[in-house]
Amino acid sequence: MALMPKILLFSRRLDRVSALAEQLGGTFDVVSSESVENGLERLREGNFAGVFLCGEETSPASAIIQGGGLLDQLPDGYALLDTNERIVWCNASLHRLAGRESGGEGLPFFDLFESAQLRGPDFTPINTALATNQTTRGLMQIGGSRWLDLQMTPIFETEPDIPFGLIAFVRDVTIEVNEQERMQAIYQAGLELGDLTPQEVLEMGWEERKGLLKSKIVHFTKDLLKFETVEIRLLDHTNKKRLVPLLVYGMEQAAVERELFAEPTGNGVTGYVAATGNSYLCLDTSNDPLYLVGNSNARSSLTVPLKRHDGILGTFNVESSLENAFNEKDQEFLELFSREVAVALNTLELLVVQQNAAANENTTRILVSVAQPADDILVDASQLMERFIGLDPESTMRLQRILQHTREIKQMIHEVGLGAAVPGALPDAATPPSHPLLHGKRILVVDSDASVRDAARELLSQFGCDVEAFHCGQEAFSLVRGTHYDLAIIDINLSDMTGFECFRDLKQIHENLPIILMTGFGYDPGHSIVKARQMGLKHALYKPFRLDLLLTAVEGALSPPTETKLSVTSS
Repeated sequence: MALMPKILLFSRRLDRVSALAEQLGGTFDVVSSESVENGLERLREGNFAGVFLCGEETSPASAIIQGGGLLDQLPDGYALLDTNERIVWCNASLHRLAGRESGGEGLPFFDLFESAQLRGPDFTPINTALATNQTTRGLMQIGGSRWLDLQMTPIFETEPDIPFGLIAFVRDVTIEVNEQERMQAIYQAGLELGDLTPQEVLEMGWEERKGLLKSKIVHFTKDLLKFETVEIRLLDHTNKKRLVPLLVYGMEQAAVERELFAEPTGNGVTGYVAATGNSYLCLDTSNDPLYLVGNSNARSSLTVPLKRHDGILGTFNVESSLENAFNEKDQEFLELFSREVAVALNTLELLVVQQNAAANENTTRILVSVAQPADDILVDASQLMERFIGLDPESTMRLQRILQHTREIKQMIHEVGLGAAVPGALPDAATPPSHPLLHGKRILVVDSDASVRDAARELLSQFGCDVEAFHCGQEAFSLVRGTHYDLAIIDINLSDMTGFECFRDLKQIHENLPIILMTGFGYDPGHSIVKARQMGLKHALYKPFRLDLLLTAVEGALSPPTETKLSVTSS
């Protein structure tokens, strides 16, 4: 025999219960209850297909009131209003949402709430519902910090177009509204973090721009997102695993000075997040094995990675004096905000790169203008010094100082240009292209063509090379005898000798000096490259050379030898 669906019947009148049970008994399994408490217990225990509320009167208003015991158990507020906006009945949850213990009946609906302000979209929801016979909605702010969603629905009894009252539904939406406000704050923060007018860019130096960005981050993090302690660390461009503090607010000095690296262990939560790229939610700092004290009052923390595209720039850490102060929503908000911070840092970095490019361009122009006269001084001083060695010690010493000071002047011009470009720059801001093997190397260039000498100086100096260029072999010999060079680049067709002869004589002076022979379009009438190869030449370069080919040839010559095969670089 098939089981009949069960119905739970609420009524305080036993005669009605018996009559209804008899009428429904052939179709439903009727379970009756005289009290709401008993009925709720039965609902928890059984599988009911429906609930029947039987009141003393037959009007809908009376039925709602009689069902109030059940409505009192719901978290949302309900009320029955008459057409004068006064409360006929309301449940206990509405009292709670209004901040009252009881006593709402008879009051105008909005008088139930203190300091209530309607915020739309409908600013007169009761009047609109009565006028249109349709449900309307509004948003109400209570006490400046709580938000209630209102829904007004007209109810009808005999005349279908004339409502005799309204049902008010009230729900606390504070969490949802706060989340929307935080999302809007993050969006606004993203706009303002990178908002620098052209005039500000012109008037501000690097430190001022960085200071403005930091103050904006603190403002949005502390005042809008309500985080108490903030620390942003960035990966150091000179040591890719070292995490350098960029911004600190509310952290203890010992924590600020702590050396941290992007390692999953031994470097706290910050090191773990930087190494893995995963956010970390610390609910209780006293029991978390990764946590290192940043603020002695902190009881929970949240750390997210600062990402740009797929790369990790650093970490963004916030802490609170309360346990379990952060949740997954906070993590989502901070991750969104950190993206805006990364974009702002990128914008600042681009400004620095632009400034650095301009400074480098100016430095290059100065170096090109000064380089040839300075190299002429080097040649003259070196040749004179060869004459005075052993004959006039005082003149020899003075010429040595001239050589030294001339080179120092060239180096100072280069360093001043770099120093003006990136004072305290962010990691990876204005970092020269990655060719560390070239940095600090002294390179000798010998070519009769002044444009080739200038091109070699301009291209190689931007990678940290000290380039000295001369137009003939004899000038090169006088310098090589008294100066250490890491590499020589020699044209095969010089004004005073062939490239092979220059190669051979340089090897006699400095046996271990790496040498590159270069020729225009492969033209080698004297077979200098073939002859030099028989004496150990490893690298040749064809002109006109592109920057990438020049760098490849130079790095190949400076690298430890791996094979004896001749390396020819051409365009």
